[in-house]
Amino acid sequence: MDKHLAWRQVAAGLEVSLRVTPNARTEQIGPVERRDDGRSYLSVKVRAIPDKGKANAAVLALFAKHFDLRKLDLEITKGQQARQKTLLVKANNTASLVQRLVDL
Repeated sequence: MDKHLAWRQVAAGLEVSLRVTPNARTEQIGPVERRDDGRSYLSVKVRAIPDKGKANAAVLALFAKHFDLRKLDLEITKGQQARQKTLLVKANNTASLVQRLVDL
């Protein structure tokens, strides 16, 4: 993954690097943040607590709602129990999603 972008195209769709803040006051997607290690992450804040997958489910629901995607097309592939996660958006045509991410 290009460390300057928070996403990359893969055969299965689009991988998005997330930095999740659970137990937040408000739910929010964005902005893209560059961390000290030089990598970029899309910031995601959810109200759910990080207990038994509740925060992960909230991330998927928020992402689906915000970008008009089906939850079935979303999967957290890395970092299920960490703040840094990789989200896979399973889709053939991700150009409109990439543009919306750029606009964040």
